[in-house]
Amino acid sequence: MPDASLIPEDIRVFLAAPRFATLATLNNDGGPHQAITWYLLDGDALIVNSRQERRWPHNLQRDPRAHVAVHDHVQLGHWVGLQTRANVLRTGAAAIEDIAAMARRYGGDPDGFRGQSRITFRLHIERSYEYWS
Repeated sequence: MPDASLIPEDIRVFLAAPRFATLATLNNDGGPHQAITWYLLDGDALIVNSRQERRWPHNLQRDPRAHVAVHDHVQLGHWVGLQTRANVLRTGAAAIEDIAAMARRYGGDPDGFRGQSRITFRLHIERSYEYWS
């Protein structure tokens, strides 16, 4: 049974809405790299997807630690932070289906990603916190 303290119900409800996430990974030199991404909430994890040639997927495959910030576009001083650890979930056709599902969630074109080389990660949430200014 998941530890409810990792993702309190109010944070779970917040993450279930279609919001944009800022994903922070570590470059080879230890410096941060940030990218804005779509996500799906899946139990106690986020599912994220990218083209394989982008920097952040390479960073996650080398070092699975990542932090995520999900901003509230309605209440501008509110955001949720997540400390996560990633693993590759899918590549190939299955990863294309993942990004198509995200496109449907976010109002994008589910067919616009066909023919791309995609990779899907599961970001296991190890710690969550909420910030209000």
